[in-house]
Amino acid sequence: MDQRQDVRDFLVSRRAQLSPEQAGLPSYGANRRVPGLRREEVALLAGLSVDYYGRLERGNLSGASESVLEAVARALQLDDAERQHLFDLARSRGGTFPRPRRRRSTSEPRPAIRAILAGMTGVPAYVRTSRMEIVAANELCRALYGGVLDEERLPVNLARYLFLDPHSRGFFLDWDHVADDFTGALRAQAGRDPRDKALSDLIGELSTRSDEFVARWARQNVRLHRTARKRLHNRLVGDIELTGDALEFSGDDLTLIAYTADPGSPAEEKLRLLASWAATGATPHTPVARPAGADRPVPGSD
Repeated sequence: MDQRQDVRDFLVSRRAQLSPEQAGLPSYGANRRVPGLRREEVALLAGLSVDYYGRLERGNLSGASESVLEAVARALQLDDAERQHLFDLARSRGGTFPRPRRRRSTSEPRPAIRAILAGMTGVPAYVRTSRMEIVAANELCRALYGGVLDEERLPVNLARYLFLDPHSRGFFLDWDHVADDFTGALRAQAGRDPRDKALSDLIGELSTRSDEFVARWARQNVRLHRTARKRLHNRLVGDIELTGDALEFSGDDLTLIAYTADPGSPAEEKLRLLASWAATGATPHTPVARPAGADRPVPGSD
């Protein structure tokens, strides 16, 4: 990944989405040659010289101070995810403010994390890495995902499953929205840790095998996974709407995602039914897309 190009594309895309009216500036008619704001207007809003902002937008964030980046973030009206991404890109380009502590990367949850996961008997939950790779799931979550997350199949990369496995469109009812979120989360992580080779390999694989991913990656959008509504389809209980919340384990580079149903909702009753059914130990299997070049057969595809 070209970090300088990433900086340029991100800043250009953000000012292209912000109109003069949204920024509180006069638009001077309809004969503007660029979508959104001009460089000069962003520089004015940020209190920077046009030359200096132009250097930033060309990808040269080396030496950029925290106050400068804050001014640019305010001028472009960046949300929390976009602001964090700008700072991450600046760190990768030699920004002068402290770099956050690099977390230990692991694909094996500690026994304590597995115990927490197993104890959530009435809540579907899984643990994933920052690369969207699910490394552990509790019994109810395995039932919810219809066999995709069975122990013998783990780890399963959610982004690879979403973009490369046609079964994902039948499982995620709002597939386009989920695809936007997953791509944004991967882009945010790429800005946070540009030296992660496994992440770069995943992005490269998706870029060569999925036009849907390529189109979304080019939009430069970033996402923070905190909470989200998900509409899923399960073979046993049908369509079910749940809320997914994220809990990060500090120092482990792992995140626990737990799904809950609204109290008294049909989804809550469906979860009870699914939990009762999962206790029998029978789980319908769904094929899972494998990484490019993998030699072993896809589990559940026979």
